[in-house]
Amino acid sequence: MSRWWTERVAALGDAVPLPLAGLLLLAGALLVALAWYSFPAWVPRRLPRIGRPRLPRLRLPRPRLPRLRLPKLRLPRRRRRARPDTAAVPVPAPRSPEPAPAARAGLADRLAAEGRYAEAVRERLREMVRLLVARQLVEPRPGLTVTELTAAVARVRPEVRPTLHTAAAIFSDLWYAQRPATAAHDHRMRDLAADLRRELSAEGDRR
Repeated sequence: MSRWWTERVAALGDAVPLPLAGLLLLAGALLVALAWYSFPAWVPRRLPRIGRPRLPRLRLPRPRLPRLRLPKLRLPRRRRRARPDTAAVPVPAPRSPEPAPAARAGLADRLAAEGRYAEAVRERLREMVRLLVARQLVEPRPGLTVTELTAAVARVRPEVRPTLHTAAAIFSDLWYAQRPATAAHDHRMRDLAADLRRELSAEGDRR
């Protein structure tokens, strides 16, 4: 090792003169001292970043599936039925001439004979309302309900309230509750109409 170093120094001495070599060593020492004194002013604050190469993004087309359109199911709407206690009673017009009792009874009997028991019950209730209007016990106004009719007449004639209440219940069951009408309903309604005429006549005779 010492021999190799001696040979290298001798070769350098032959190539470079000794004064020039000393001058170069002195200049190198000055540069090292200057660099050490001014550190770290000569060092850059931010070193350049070596970024990763950006590869282009591959956008693959999205497969579009066909949309399945299902048919809309429409359910039948349920019709609301009026409550029996608020059902409107068909009141005749006040200006129409009142038919004779025989004609009224004949129409209801003809409807019952044809098997149209619901219409026969409605006609007999109309007869009862006409009778109450003729006796000035109730005012014939549109939209009159069963409850209002019974309450208005009961305030004047409380004895006829059970008869009107039963007749109104039969009418509401057939026309608003949609129950099948039978001959028994018509017979019951006819008896109630006769009871109402008898009760009103008996009250008139007492007066």
